[in-house]
Amino acid sequence: MSNHRKLLWMFSLPALLAVLFSPTARAVDGLKPQPLALNAESSSSAAPAQATTSTATDPNNDVWHFAVAPYLWFAGMHGTVGARGYEAGVHASFGDIFSYLNFGLMVAAEPRYKRFSAPVDFMWIKLSDDKSLPFEIGPTAIKVKLNQDMLTPKAAYRLVDGRMIKVDGNVGIRYFHLGTTLTFVPGTFVAPVYQSANWVDVVSGARIQAALSPKMNVTLLGDAGAGGSNLDYQFGAFLGYKVKRNINLQAGWRYLSVDYRPQSTFVYDNVTSGILIGAVIKLK
Repeated sequence: MSNHRKLLWMFSLPALLAVLFSPTARAVDGLKPQPLALNAESSSSAAPAQATTSTATDPNNDVWHFAVAPYLWFAGMHGTVGARGYEAGVHASFGDIFSYLNFGLMVAAEPRYKRFSAPVDFMWIKLSDDKSLPFEIGPTAIKVKLNQDMLTPKAAYRLVDGRMIKVDGNVGIRYFHLGTTLTFVPGTFVAPVYQSANWVDVVSGARIQAALSPKMNVTLLGDAGAGGSNLDYQFGAFLGYKVKRNINLQAGWRYLSVDYRPQSTFVYDNVTSGILIGAVIKLK
C-alpha cells in the first residue's frame, strides 16, 4: 500500500460511505437520507428526507410520531491527511473505498411532536487492509484497521408548516471519531499500535421539503459549524417517492466538508461526496 493510501485509511473516512453513507444531511429529518445522509434526522444529517404532515391539519398532531431511515452513501473523497509532521493529498473513488470496506452502518431517526423534533444521524464504517513487509526476520506483514464514526443529534423546530412546503430550522452537534490500529504479523515482538482522534463541532442548519405531487417530493438541506474543527459543513438534495403510506424512497447527492487541524500534527481536511439512497419508514 502506498504512503498515500496508508494515510487515507489511517486517518480518513468518514467517507462515511455515509460513510457508507449520511449525515445529515438531513435527508432524514425528512428523514433525510439526510446526507445529508438519508437521515432519519431530516435536518441534521444527510439522509433521506422524511415526509411529514402539517400540524395544522393533521388530526393526530397531539401525538408523538417516529421515523427511521436506513441509507447507503456511495461516496468518494479527496483532500489532505497527515500526522506527525507529514501530509499527503488523497483522492479515492467510491470503488477504492469499497474494496477495503469490512462493514458499514448508516441510519437516521427522528421523533416528532407537533412542531418540535429531535433528528439523529449515525454513520459507522470499518475499513481494513493487509500488506506484506520486505523482511525475512521479524514481522512479515502488517494489518491496518480503520474505524470511523459520525454522530449528529439535533433539536429542530418547524418554521413553516404548509400543505405543499415545510421548513425546519435545527441546531445540534456533530461528533467525529477516527481510530487506526496497526497490527504486525506475526506480533511476537511488536505490539499493535493504535492512534485515534475525537472532536465535536456545533452545527446549525435548515431543511426544506416541497411536494411535487401526491407521491413525489423534493428535499434540500444543509448545515455548517465549527468547534473541534476549523470548519464543518454539508448540504444535500434528494428526490423522494412514496411507495406506501408509511414508506418513502429517497435518492440524491450529499456533500460533506471537514477541516480538522488541531494544534497537534494530526490533519484531516477532506471532502466526502457522492450518491445517497435510502428509505424513510414511518413507524408511528
